[in-house]
Amino acid sequence: MRSRCLAIPLASPRPRMLSFACATLSAALMIAHGPHALADGVFKLTSASFAPGGTAAPAQLFDQSECKGGNRSPQLSWRDAPAGTRSFAVTMFDADAPGRGWWHWAVAGIPSTVDHLPENASASGYLKKLGATEARNDFDVDGYGGPCPPAGKPHRYIVTVYALNTDDLRIAQGRPALMFDHEISTATLGSARIEVTYGR
Repeated sequence: MRSRCLAIPLASPRPRMLSFACATLSAALMIAHGPHALADGVFKLTSASFAPGGTAAPAQLFDQSECKGGNRSPQLSWRDAPAGTRSFAVTMFDADAPGRGWWHWAVAGIPSTVDHLPENASASGYLKKLGATEARNDFDVDGYGGPCPPAGKPHRYIVTVYALNTDDLRIAQGRPALMFDHEISTATLGSARIEVTYGR
């Protein structure tokens, strides 16, 4: 949301008073809607690998057990992050797995100057070059593990990019993804996501 003030005619006898009222209105909007109420755009995530609402491609599927995919982490791009963003984090979660769900990927410590990840950033070493850290996913592997649901109804896979207010979550490489998720939640300024499905 952006506040707008009417233009003040030069002949107005009280330009300072009206300017003060405009500033007061802007401050009130900030208080009512949070520190990012005056942001120009909406934080948005797009992907060349995942079409929103589409089906996960073979290149992104897991490459072990009964799944024979490429296990390449998806290409991701984001824009219009909230003001004050100091780093980014990314997660991928299966919301339909039994129990508490299934963590496929969690990465933190992506610098605030980065606005995209190439496909296969996890296995290629790209994230390490950025200084980012990756969690141990629920396949018990560090880094990305693609979709591989049991046979039956397709599962939903939610990829989320988080804008964080810190550049150091103090979580080490290989810690559980659930721990990454907890620490990310304590520092989130905003988030954007894409949801895809896959079934066998």
